[in-house]
Amino acid sequence: MINQGKKRDVWTTITLGILIIYGLVLIYPLFILFKESFVSGDRGTFSLEHFYKFFEKKYYYGALFNSLKVTVAVTISTVILATPLAYIMTTFKIKGKLFLQILILISSMAPPFIGAYSWILLMGRNGVVTNFMKDIFHINTPDIYGFTGILLVLTLQLTPLVYMYLMGALKGVDSSLLEAAESMGYTGINKMLRVVLPLIVPTLLAGSLLVFMRALADFGTPMLIGEGFKTMPVLIFNEFISEMGGDDGFAAAISVIVVVLALFVFLVQKYISNRKSFSMNALRPIKAKQEKGFKNVLAHIYVYGFIGLAILPQVYVIYTAFLKTSGRIFVKGYSLDSFRVAFDRAGDALVNTFTLGLIALFFVVLIAILIGYVTVRRRNILTNGLDIMSMVPYIVPGSVLGIALLLGFNNKPLMLSGTATIIIIAFVIRRLPYTIRSSAAIIHQINPSIEEASASLGASNLKTFFKVTLPMMLPGVISGAILSWVTIISELSTSILLYTAHTKTMTISIYTEVIRGNYGIAAALATILIFITIISLLIFFKLTGRKEVSL
Repeated sequence: MINQGKKRDVWTTITLGILIIYGLVLIYPLFILFKESFVSGDRGTFSLEHFYKFFEKKYYYGALFNSLKVTVAVTISTVILATPLAYIMTTFKIKGKLFLQILILISSMAPPFIGAYSWILLMGRNGVVTNFMKDIFHINTPDIYGFTGILLVLTLQLTPLVYMYLMGALKGVDSSLLEAAESMGYTGINKMLRVVLPLIVPTLLAGSLLVFMRALADFGTPMLIGEGFKTMPVLIFNEFISEMGGDDGFAAAISVIVVVLALFVFLVQKYISNRKSFSMNALRPIKAKQEKGFKNVLAHIYVYGFIGLAILPQVYVIYTAFLKTSGRIFVKGYSLDSFRVAFDRAGDALVNTFTLGLIALFFVVLIAILIGYVTVRRRNILTNGLDIMSMVPYIVPGSVLGIALLLGFNNKPLMLSGTATIIIIAFVIRRLPYTIRSSAAIIHQINPSIEEASASLGASNLKTFFKVTLPMMLPGVISGAILSWVTIISELSTSILLYTAHTKTMTISIYTEVIRGNYGIAAALATILIFITIISLLIFFKLTGRKEVSL
């Protein structure tokens, strides 16, 4: 009995320690943000003036409606595109399927603003496609700027996320259900809508929530191609970092409104998911069949067409990185000059990306392993609280977290603003959920009797964890860690608020060069980032032995 008590004490201490860390680096800054939003700028007393200001002017509350318009439209578009894509890739034999899976992943892992920048080069006012259609066919193509461009970029960027969720869910559907549906006369689209779709609704809702949150939080895309179409992250950035002197209180109030909106959507999704949730265990998983005729042609056109559009921004960015430039203009011929200038200007940013990213990844893995274990194996009030707290970064947009950290750590003794530490903290907080999710999932698959057997042989609690449980967790941990790494190196919305000249990362350098109009240098830097992403994914496949990523 004494030994059991010691075991509980060890994990209780670890849980309390992690809760304290979360309280310091997440809850405290968010509390300061919330407090600042209700403080009068002049008098320093309780006031609702910042909220009145927001809802009094259309310029401000219009950004809220714009964000809702974008997020709802992107969420619907991604669901409409991803559902048939996942269904076709699961049930049809598609030529080059493994290669296509990798392309889908690459298209989803690159930062959205790179896609925005690429579409400017393709369909901007002086874009390649724009000029081609005008010169050859005398047709004026639709404007890529504003709502249309944001919708296009984010839909192509985020559809693969829903696709990966659905691929995981479709593996749990028993093929006997499809056979039964076919025997009742349901085939093709009817089978997908009447049988498959109801089975994957909980997963579809989870994927939709992720898309909604990502679209709501995206800063780079609307900043580059939104022009007059302002969204909430852009408004927050402009109000906090203003040439006329930022208004911290007003920026905090806008941030609180965004968090309340995100929390509301999150709770609604959870409520619906809980009502519709059920478990599936496929004794005979769906196997892809070789279709013939028109149906097979249509399936290939849909898959190749979507993937071609989704990967086009990355392909064109890589292509332009090797073009000759004269000043800011691309000219005929090919050259490596853009790469040489890029390394001269942003060599430190590349080093910072790896240094800060790897340090953050170390803490992500360490904390995620511990959280994943205690929330699955040591369920109690403390671990339930930790489980809920670890989900908070899931609903807090990056720009909001950036402002919260700056407000929370801008005075002694917690003076962290302007340091590398505050960026590492932001990376860790924002990307922990990915590795926590995969770590917890793998622990659910480990039979507790294995750990009990170790304990019965006299092994201590921690020895059992490190010698028995942790080695079995590693595949899930590695999976989540690599996905966390890919998202860390593509982070922009938080780091754009926190960086200094000494802590600039690759994404900030790319964004800066795009804003300055140095498209050749931006393309070279983006190409380097894309290849880092590809290499990371190849390592993921090698270490896990998997040929795809499903969430």
